[in-house]
Amino acid sequence: MSSDWHDPDAVSLMLDDLQTWAVVGLSGDTSRTAYRIAEALQARGKKIVPIHPDAPVVLGEQGYATLSEVPFPIDVVDVFRRSEAAGPFADEAVAIGAKAVWFQLGVIDEDAFARTRAAGVAMVMDTCPMIEWAKRAS
Repeated sequence: MSSDWHDPDAVSLMLDDLQTWAVVGLSGDTSRTAYRIAEALQARGKKIVPIHPDAPVVLGEQGYATLSEVPFPIDVVDVFRRSEAAGPFADEAVAIGAKAVWFQLGVIDEDAFARTRAAGVAMVMDTCPMIEWAKRAS
């Protein structure tokens, strides 16, 4: 693991300053990690935007099939997809003008990380907002 993956400045930017989080892979399945993390983000005052092919309403928020369909600015694109499928979401995040990309725990794509950072977009990888908030509390 590269220490760049958990850059403290990028983590702070996302957790403290950025409000609108698109959650890629979020469905209404309450047993899924994406649902629990989206719920926790909401509890901390973040606006969540479900991104799922079925575009469900989740946690009271309208979903969209793709990032490009969201009709308002997205600050953070939080990706709950397997590593092999995650890279295109980082590229789409850059394309729509998102300020940051977060790849969840276990989601690793070093090439996508390099592309995203080279485009001037903050990114963290292989961690979870709840883990990072817990580190701050200790």
